[in-house]
Amino acid sequence: MDWQAKLVSIPAPLHGEAERAAWLAEQLAAAGLTEIATDAAGNVLGVLPAAGLPPESSGPVVLLSAHLDTVFPAETHLSPVIDGDRLTAPGACDNGAGVTGLLAIAYALRHAEMELPVPLVFVGNVGEEGEGDLRGMRQIYGQSPLGGRVAAHIVLDGAGADGAVTQALGSRRFQVMICGPGGHSFTDAGTPNPIAAMASALAVLAETALPDHPRTTLNLGTIRGGTSVNSIPESAHATVDFRSTSPEQLLRLEVTLRRSVEDAVGNSNLKAKALGLPTRGLLSFAIAQIGDRPAARLSDDSPLLDALRAVDRHLGLRTDLRLGSTDANLPLSLGVPALAIGAGGEGGGAHTLAEWYSAKHRELGLRRILLLTLVMLEWAAEQ
Repeated sequence: MDWQAKLVSIPAPLHGEAERAAWLAEQLAAAGLTEIATDAAGNVLGVLPAAGLPPESSGPVVLLSAHLDTVFPAETHLSPVIDGDRLTAPGACDNGAGVTGLLAIAYALRHAEMELPVPLVFVGNVGEEGEGDLRGMRQIYGQSPLGGRVAAHIVLDGAGADGAVTQALGSRRFQVMICGPGGHSFTDAGTPNPIAAMASALAVLAETALPDHPRTTLNLGTIRGGTSVNSIPESAHATVDFRSTSPEQLLRLEVTLRRSVEDAVGNSNLKAKALGLPTRGLLSFAIAQIGDRPAARLSDDSPLLDALRAVDRHLGLRTDLRLGSTDANLPLSLGVPALAIGAGGEGGGAHTLAEWYSAKHRELGLRRILLLTLVMLEWAAEQ
């Protein structure tokens, strides 16, 4: 609990995780891990080496990770309060619980002097929340020499010991910008209006039919623009979020978005031309993808899922498989056996200033993680 309170007292907003990462690097070193490093994205890595294997080995590894970042901006007031087994603070559960669980497993293995059959890599990663777009995982699997060596990946995210995220909810996020010449609301009347075009495009998008199976959602997240009530705006901006378990549905919605914006801008410009106003300028638009989390799932016959079920039976737990959007999305999309599980205990109020975590029964969740990790280390050694 002391580790957890210290961790959540350190700000870790999107692209501002460095101070928390430095703290974790110190803790991993104190736990006796080797090869402590911070990569180009800001991920912190440490290794428990395999018995009898040289450090330069290129064989399989098992990854145990927890994300460092939070949804809270840097200026958020952080003053963790511990009351018995309960910690209240922004990020106390998501992901203070996961990172603390990571440290607990490292210390347990070192204390037990376990001889591992393959290396176990601990990762405190960045860029999981919001527009972080899995930045840390993209670095691990796309730029790091570890990427092609991962035999299994266990993600620690939040509290709990009663389920696992094995189906990755895919999402695509876009920022839309429409620009025009602007002008005075009276003297320049008829000049194409970016806000009007944006509203027209989003209204069409909002009426798009969405299937119940596979479940697919569409959200118009933000819209802004304009200078004053008596000014024709020079720009309008909006962000849109699509989510689905189906990559095909995500692609369909992206096509619909692009078509809606193109049609709305085209119609506005045609009206301006009909009024003889094109010399003042016409509308233009740009659509930028600001997030892409792939949809995927852990196969029913995966050895990782078999191991989880066996561990849960041993501990008297019920294996509840869930859908979610976590760091496991990326390895799952690449065919790497991966899942996300809680680090024990209980929590609530996620992503709010009143977020809390209770360490009650934390040890059950940690035993679950430890046993699952050991099983997958043995399995990786046999591949």
